[in-house]
Amino acid sequence: MIQIKCFNLNREERKMKKILFSAYSLEIGGIETALVTLLNSLINKYNITLVLEKKQGDFLKDIDKRIEIITYTPSTNKNTVLRKTLNVCKRMFFSLRYKNKYDFAVSFATYSRPGSFVARTAAKNNALWVHSDYLATYQGNIEEAKRFFQSVNYNKFKTIVCISERAKQSFLTIFPEIKKEGFIQVIAINNMIDAGSIEEKAKEGIPLKKQEVTTFLHVGRHDEFSKKITRLIEAAKMLKEDGEKFKILLIGEGPNTKEYKNIVKKYDLENNIIFCGMQKNPYPYFNISDALILTSEFEGFPIVFNEARVLNLPIITTDVSDSKKDIEGKYGIVVEKDPHSIYMAMKKFIESGYQIQKKFDVQEFNKNIENQIERLID
Repeated sequence: MIQIKCFNLNREERKMKKILFSAYSLEIGGIETALVTLLNSLINKYNITLVLEKKQGDFLKDIDKRIEIITYTPSTNKNTVLRKTLNVCKRMFFSLRYKNKYDFAVSFATYSRPGSFVARTAAKNNALWVHSDYLATYQGNIEEAKRFFQSVNYNKFKTIVCISERAKQSFLTIFPEIKKEGFIQVIAINNMIDAGSIEEKAKEGIPLKKQEVTTFLHVGRHDEFSKKITRLIEAAKMLKEDGEKFKILLIGEGPNTKEYKNIVKKYDLENNIIFCGMQKNPYPYFNISDALILTSEFEGFPIVFNEARVLNLPIITTDVSDSKKDIEGKYGIVVEKDPHSIYMAMKKFIESGYQIQKKFDVQEFNKNIENQIERLID
């Protein structure tokens, strides 16, 4: 019997395409969570290099050991001449060593200028990942949004990947010439989700126990500009005035945490709103909550949507990202971006609950994303 040797080749012996991803760091965050999940899902099919500006963060240990991690850190020297000289040298060195050495390269942190340079240098087939609705980020100011994307040389990428349809449409509103002339491919690809890891981590113990009252969970950075957590606090104030019994768990920290705590104290809501701080593993908190709640002004595609769907937690959210398409009537309720609308949805949930209408097929969801990415690479 003749054996075909290629079937017995190990990963190192097989010819595998080389791909590179650039990012800022692997601190706790939505972009970083999405990146780790994506890289770990691709490592069996590709040789992967990850380039970080700062090799730090809690998620470093979650990266598959087969992924090579290197750094590209621009100088921040206060001496302007020295800083510029050092950075020119760094760019030259990187170009000499890595120019067009990869089959595919991604600038995953949208805002990173060094990451943009790295990805554009490493491969002719390259992509810029867009993690937010930047038209909303810049409050409808198209010129400011244009300047942002110009700063990362968006027009030198072969593909722009937006993580939601809304983000894609916003990008095409900022640059309508792309749609007309088609010189850059603009597509929408959601973030992958590691359901097995989420379900396993959700079993870990935490100090808090399930309360006998309806409990809402908010997970996200405490940044009022985008997350608008004051809307949630105002809604909570109205619920308390109605005599409703409820708890709100806030997972995360940020520049507005102190402000939020002061408002909570002012409204005498300290028994209703619990600040749980930054949590590397927020998933056990899903298990002691009755609904996930988002009150944001804008989002790319919130990873917590998928996390809630995996853990069968109903969602109450403002109209952000693709929530009308993906959440409303299936996994939860979509409301207007004001405290009263949020209050009404929470009150209705306290009194009547919400029955999830559709089982989340995570395998099909991930497979569709994997197929889209493979088409980009190949």
